[in-house]
Amino acid sequence: MTMFASAMQTIASVQPVRVTGRVAALRGLTVLVHDLPVAVGALVEFSRCAAVARAVAGADRMVGEVVGFTGRHTIVMMLGQSSGIRVGDEVVAQHAARTASVGPSLLGRVVNGLCEPIDGRGALLNTVPRGIEPPPRPPMQRKRIHDPLHTGVRAMDLMTTLGRGQRLGIFAGPGVGKSTLLSSIARGTSADVVVLALIGERGREVQDFLEGVLGEAGMKRSVVVASTSDESPLMRIRAALVASTIAEHFRDAGKHVLLMMDSVTRFAQAQRQVGLSVGEPPASKGYTPSVFANLARLLERAGQFEAEPGRGPQGSVTGLYTVLVEGDDMTEPVADAARGILDGHVILSRTLAQRGHYPAIDVLDSISRVADEVCDPAHIGARRTMVRVLASYRKSEDLIQIGAYAKGSDGETDLAIDYSPRINELLRQTSAENEVFGASRERMVRLAMEINARAQAPRR
Repeated sequence: MTMFASAMQTIASVQPVRVTGRVAALRGLTVLVHDLPVAVGALVEFSRCAAVARAVAGADRMVGEVVGFTGRHTIVMMLGQSSGIRVGDEVVAQHAARTASVGPSLLGRVVNGLCEPIDGRGALLNTVPRGIEPPPRPPMQRKRIHDPLHTGVRAMDLMTTLGRGQRLGIFAGPGVGKSTLLSSIARGTSADVVVLALIGERGREVQDFLEGVLGEAGMKRSVVVASTSDESPLMRIRAALVASTIAEHFRDAGKHVLLMMDSVTRFAQAQRQVGLSVGEPPASKGYTPSVFANLARLLERAGQFEAEPGRGPQGSVTGLYTVLVEGDDMTEPVADAARGILDGHVILSRTLAQRGHYPAIDVLDSISRVADEVCDPAHIGARRTMVRVLASYRKSEDLIQIGAYAKGSDGETDLAIDYSPRINELLRQTSAENEVFGASRERMVRLAMEINARAQAPRR
């Protein structure tokens, strides 16, 4: 990057002249503005009603974003509340490009969808603007994944091993433990930087992650981007884009970043609200076509790329994206689309959660598409042995549970009955427990060797 790059980015994002319009109408979540010739994505401010905004909405200013056009009107969606807006209010264009201020001072901070600090610790210093919607990187610049990224969660590290630069989805219904799983990963990951995006989730979860999960030591290497469910759909969308932008900034600085987004479903729902508000036709269960286009662009941003000319060694962005499966239906549109884009998926099972098996990862339905690329042969062989045993037990589970299976009828089933409890014991883990990967791997390999030896022994 040249010495003038940050200055050029600033110039590109600033509105060069004062462009103003007037409020013509308010329709649902959108404001129609007359005579405001600015581009989609530009930020605007409702200047005349700032005093009203402070009195009614408790805000210093009222800001919106241009999301479309209809006839001679510009469609603006508010980033906050629309209370206090009146017909004829002046609307002033502020920024021509969607940017976020990024820099090393973000570490340890909590920001909103505008990349503004919300933790009460003052302004961010030494930052530069960076576009939150960069053009897609060419596929030939994407590097192959060869190095593992350990999470501290045995079931994932052993059975669905992550690689640096991988994009993995965590699919779960409500109340199955996806947030608890994310908290365990945040504590135990070997990544240099953790970027946590809380998109459309409960406001309570922000403090839970800060104090109960990350703690003071964890926050030193973390950035939290929060946009809760009571905020504007645009703020939720921007929060997801800003989190990806922050992760890319640290990646370009040579860091290995773990980007955790909870949840992609809330991002898609926010995009659906925006699409329907501007008149986009629904396509699948109310989701508009722009939802699936923007979903692909968001998920493809994580990865490991070749260094650009003039830059030092690049790091990586490993993406963990939670997907809230409505009604535990894996064919739900967002879940189906995300599964086709990502490099693997972890399925959390309600049945396992009801049995007290945590984390409730269904290892037979979960897959990491790069696991064989980042694991040694002994690890790969042990994993296949355990999958075979668990699959045999599941196939005969109904017969076993009702006592209809006669021991000795099938050798594979006999093995499954004897060793499934030990495998499940290895895969269970409390949220506070953190085991070094090497020790977990050794336990797994020894158990697999015992199973194989038993399978090869002559039957009596």
